[in-house]
Parts: sequence; C-alpha cells; structure tokens
Amino acid sequence: MRSVARKDRKTKRLVQRIRPGEIAVIDHPDIDRIAAEMLIKTKPRLVVNAGDSLSGRYPNPGPGLLLAAGIPLLDQVGEEAFAALPDGSEIVVKDGRIFFAGRLLGEGRLLTSALVEKLAEKARLNLGSELENFVRNTLEYALKEKDIILGALPLPEIKTDFRKKQVLVVVRGENYREDLQAIGSYLREVRPVLVGVDGGADALLETGFVPDLIIGDMDSVSDEALLSGAELVVHAYPDGRAPGMERLQRLGKEGVVFAAPGTSEDIALLLAYEKGAGLIVAVGTHTHMIDFLEKGRKGMASTFLVRLKVGSVLVDARGVSLLYRNAIRAWQIWLICLAAVIPLLAFFSLAYPGSGWVRLLWLRLRVFFGL
Repeated sequence: MRSVARKDRKTKRLVQRIRPGEIAVIDHPDIDRIAAEMLIKTKPRLVVNAGDSLSGRYPNPGPGLLLAAGIPLLDQVGEEAFAALPDGSEIVVKDGRIFFAGRLLGEGRLLTSALVEKLAEKARLNLGSELENFVRNTLEYALKEKDIILGALPLPEIKTDFRKKQVLVVVRGENYREDLQAIGSYLREVRPVLVGVDGGADALLETGFVPDLIIGDMDSVSDEALLSGAELVVHAYPDGRAPGMERLQRLGKEGVVFAAPGTSEDIALLLAYEKGAGLIVAVGTHTHMIDFLEKGRKGMASTFLVRLKVGSVLVDARGVSLLYRNAIRAWQIWLICLAAVIPLLAFFSLAYPGSGWVRLLWLRLRVFFGL
C-alpha cells in the first residue's frame, strides 16, 4: 500500500486536514467511538496508530468500527516510528512494515476482526477492577473540587441571554447526530438558546442551526463554526491559562475566558444554570464510566457535582433517537395511503355506476387485502 501520510498526535486535529485515500498516522491509545467515527468520515486508506488501539482496560468500540467500515488498522508501531514518519510525504506499508524512501521506519500489529473481538472480551472481564478504580478516583476528586464547583465560581460576563429560557447544550458524544435530528421539531417549535461545546457547534451547523454560544478549549471546533457569529467562551485551566485564545486571535475573533476545573460540557451546563436558564436540554453528554475512560479521564468528579447542582432543570436527551428509530415503517405508510384511497374508490363506484373499472379495482383490492 502506497499513499501520502498525514500525522498528528491529536486525532481531532488530524481529521480537519487529511484527505480521502491518505494514510492517517495517529498516537491514540484505546481508540474511542467518536475518534473512529471522525476517521471513518474522512475515508483514509489506512490508519497507523503509534499506541495500542485496544489495550484491554475497557471494551472501547473504535477499532471494531474502523474494521467494519473497511479501513485497515495497523497499531503498536511505537514512538520511534511515529516520530520518524514524515507528515505529508508518501510512504509504503507492506505486511505490517512501514517504509519511507526505501528505508524501514518500523512495524506494527495489523488488527483483524477476530483479534479485536478476542481483545474486547478480555476487556469486558477487566471492567470490574476498572470500575473500582474509577469510583475511587471520582469520590476522591469530588471531595477536593466540591467547594470550587458548588461554591461561588467566578462566571464570565456574556451577552447571550439565558434568563428563564430553554437552552440546548450539544456535545459531540455517542449518537449525538441522531439525537439532534430526533429533536428537530423541538428546535423548530421552541427555538431554544443553542450552545455548542467545541465540536458540538459543528453538529448544530450540520443540522441547519447556528449556535448562539460556543464554549470549550477550541481545539476540536471548525473555523466555520468559530466564524458563524456565535459568542465565544474559552474554557481555561483553573490557574487562568487559556490556550484556546491563541486560535481565536489568529482568526481575528474575540472571546471571554471561563477558568474552571472539569470538562467543557460541565461548565457549559453550569454557565447556563447560573445565568438563569429555565430548562436545559443536553445532547451527546458523557454520563458513564466508558464515556470518561474514552476521554482519558480516570473519574467523573466534576460531572457528578455539576449534575447534582443543575439536575432540577436538566433534561438529558442522550439516546432519544433510539426510542423512535423504528417508529414508522414503509409498509405502514403504504397502508395509510391505501386507507385514504379506498373511500375515494368507493365514492366513485357509487356515484358513477357505469365506471366498471372502478368496481373491478375495488373488488380486487378487497380480495387482495382480505377486506
């Protein structure tokens, strides 16, 4: 296999510049669902991963999704090979080995569906011990952060008005696209304030809606979204450092800084709540252990605390699309149409007795459907 290699340690940055048919080179231990879906959308010819795509800590679905989409996955190529791989140059991959200009750079493990299933089964058996560590970390950090999250956290001054309004917060989590489409009628009828958390802003744009406010560290949201006219809030570290501001400055955009611990989706919910939202509807949020392990987090202390605080006005729409997935089938639509046509046929057959073809069609329909 020969193609141009595109390399980045951050998968969410790589997908913004890789072209279909190129080789994606990443350093992504335990490839998660969202990363896999982003890669699949860019249609790479091959994914080369410096890390272990499925380490066995927990059953991450990313590798299986890539293989199911017909994208080969070569992993465990190592740090040395990753560093030596030239970004933007043509490489050759053969029998799990990587060559550049005739020189062997490294080799890795070519994953198969059978191997992925075997490793996933091993990971499922490890969930018990992983859960124990996760709970311990969550409780430990919850005690440390409770005064910051539940206390008087300094809020940024923003122009977006949340007071007594319904607010939709969109996060790029599992099934977020489907869930967003499922509540399309709610968006059109209620017209809530739209908040995109990083890439969640792009999800809104893809659905035909423009976000009112974008909040996050600004490393996984597109330029198009940042230039859409939305108000921008940069999530900063508790000490005030805000790397995301540099990107806004390069685009000539202004933003306000929100320094807080926890995830960007946590502070989005907290900001809407503290600014007086009457109802907060959340799409794509992270709520369970595997969600957080996929994000590289060993606990969910801040999410636990924030949801304790905002729970009275929070409606989590995650998974709502699954409730309606098979609600109406094609044959049911045809039956509805037939039910509308039959009375018309009956009317014409009675009103125009000479219309023999109408009578004949009516009789045949009755025989066919057992009427």
